[in-house]
Amino acid sequence: MAPLLAPDQPRRFVRVPTHAVGVHPEHREYPRATLNLPLRLRSTAGVPEEFPVTLVTRNISSTGVYFLCPKQLAVGASIELEIVLVSRPLGLGNVVVATMAHVCRRETAAMPGWFGIAAAFDDVQFDRDDRIPSRYLKP
Repeated sequence: MAPLLAPDQPRRFVRVPTHAVGVHPEHREYPRATLNLPLRLRSTAGVPEEFPVTLVTRNISSTGVYFLCPKQLAVGASIELEIVLVSRPLGLGNVVVATMAHVCRRETAAMPGWFGIAAAFDDVQFDRDDRIPSRYLKP
């Protein structure tokens, strides 16, 4: 039995639950799930976005994401993304993926001035905004 994650590789999703959301119709090594998740482009080539806009993913896999963007990003550019995996009411219990990625492919979208961006994850970190109620904290 082989381990799912190797210590010499960057952290990635182990698996995307494609059985629950459907698989993008392609024969890839890592199946893509067709999900519309909120995505925020935080920086491009190390330069923070002045006004980060919330975009939407088109599909996602354990190694990358495809989304539409109003900016023309260069192939190979380093980008910082936040993707909301779980969104809870009142903002408590959200699970967000914060990742550095690089642009693998850019194509013209059907919407004028927008581009389809395919990005590969370089490293993945998960962030939750759950807070432990103070009554459970020891003084």
